[in-house]
Amino acid sequence: MNIDVPDGKDPIGYVWGEMVPGIGPAAANLSLAVYEHTTLGLREFEAARLRVAQLNGCLFCLDWRTERDGRKVEAEFADAVAEWRTTGAFDERTRLAAEYAERYALDHHALDEEFWERMTAHYDQREIVELTMCVGSWLAFGRLNHVLGLDSRCVLPRSR
Repeated sequence: MNIDVPDGKDPIGYVWGEMVPGIGPAAANLSLAVYEHTTLGLREFEAARLRVAQLNGCLFCLDWRTERDGRKVEAEFADAVAEWRTTGAFDERTRLAAEYAERYALDHHALDEEFWERMTAHYDQREIVELTMCVGSWLAFGRLNHVLGLDSRCVLPRSR
């Protein structure tokens, strides 16, 4: 489906800001908050975010790279995320972030005790809650953008 966007309007700004003014701006604020207030390291943050983007198929999200203090992950990082099980490019926290994002997106009922033992060996409870909120945000909003055809019509802002 493609949402009709008036000529001259930014698709994301129009859908998120004007079409549903009681919900869209609040959703946008949550989406921005996961970038502005995260305490997670850049590599684990991007591993989870890119894994959700790969599963959602959101073109905008796949093209995006989070920047912190002038740094972004290396160009090959997205390929490593797709191969999170076997890549040698990740430490255990980064690998777990990608695994958690995938399992959360595809089969959250299968997050078993064995997984949580591994996860809690590398993340504290606050970090797990934060990562979960980030993954939930990306899952919901990346799918919204892709399902409604916004991801192929928006332009990446260059300020990030």
